[in-house]
Amino acid sequence: MSFHHHRLRRSVALGVGLALVGTFAVGCQGDKSSDGASDPGHRDDSPAAAEPARVTVNVNKTKPVPVDRLVNVDVSGGTLAAVRLRSADGATIAGEVSDDGASWTAAERLEPGTSYVVTTEVRSTDGEQTTVRRRFTTVDLTLDQQVYPSVAPLEGETVGVGMPAIVTFDLPVTDRASIEKHLSVTSEPAQKGAWRWISDTEVHWRPASYWKPGTEVTIEADVNSVPAGDGRYGQESRTVHFTVGDSHVYRVNAQTHQMKVFTNGKLIRTFPITTGKSGFVTRSGTKVIMEKFRYRRMRSETVGIPAGSSESYDIDDVEYAMRVTYSGEFIHAAPWSVGSQGHANVSHGCTGMSTADAGFLYDMSRRGDVVEYTGTDRPMTLENGYGDWNLGFKDWKQGSALT
Repeated sequence: MSFHHHRLRRSVALGVGLALVGTFAVGCQGDKSSDGASDPGHRDDSPAAAEPARVTVNVNKTKPVPVDRLVNVDVSGGTLAAVRLRSADGATIAGEVSDDGASWTAAERLEPGTSYVVTTEVRSTDGEQTTVRRRFTTVDLTLDQQVYPSVAPLEGETVGVGMPAIVTFDLPVTDRASIEKHLSVTSEPAQKGAWRWISDTEVHWRPASYWKPGTEVTIEADVNSVPAGDGRYGQESRTVHFTVGDSHVYRVNAQTHQMKVFTNGKLIRTFPITTGKSGFVTRSGTKVIMEKFRYRRMRSETVGIPAGSSESYDIDDVEYAMRVTYSGEFIHAAPWSVGSQGHANVSHGCTGMSTADAGFLYDMSRRGDVVEYTGTDRPMTLENGYGDWNLGFKDWKQGSALT
């Protein structure tokens, strides 16, 4: 499935600032006479005045604060009774107080171009409670300074056992490590896996071997306000849950012209098929169904064959089409080649079968189902679709920015 997303709109004024630290004394100090002299005739036996509690916040009220700042409040000479961090529109950022009550750290980063108030309730060593407020504003960012993550699969989708978790950004990520530290995939049951960057805008996570059927998976892209390099930051955090359905693995042999259909490891059907002829050889390797079309117009120009040439074609309403590569390989109904199916390879690279067989396969298939091709000397590549399974897991892991 192609990825379309809507970029979130924010104000576009640009600000630049460095965060400084503010310190406030919030306790009481001893009184002195107006001229500052002490009274030699009076002995003061009262206890020494308590040291004032001092609050330090790692923001500056006059210069814009970077959005990746985790606000921190420290107190000396007292403890924190409560800390509240709120934006001007009332949104609250949660945080956690340390065990000794001497500091508080926000759990989330900040939004661009936003005014905040951090309110600190401090209890000094003598039991007095004081409120300290600090106001500050964050650096504003243009849309070109923010990268938006699209996530696949979709929320609630049921997918095949070969489906990778995919995060696609609308602008290049040059600090891959910074972003990858905030990406995670968890599953029940748990399965070992790893991220690999396919490009500066796309990163995939796949398990070491195909997903176990019935697995529940959560993708977390906690990238809001995380530095992405070149002055860009993550624009929004995303969380997506999906389910892995039954195992569907289709094994295509271009030499025997057969497709064997396995469900949960059991062979249920064998179909006669045709694949690409000389000059248009179908790629061998592991492919994954990316999208499905009940009807699909197929034109030779889309795969580099000029209109009007001896190999050109333009067929409306090809039935039961399922894409397996970006370069234009599909599995689909091909009633015009039934006489060759099971005997010869006559297509321009697609896998053709009878309309009845294609309909059966289409109805049982979903995005993420696996198609394993053998019998040709033309290899499938990693980037031509969901080619993730064409690398062993040891090599796959090397594509992580954190390796």
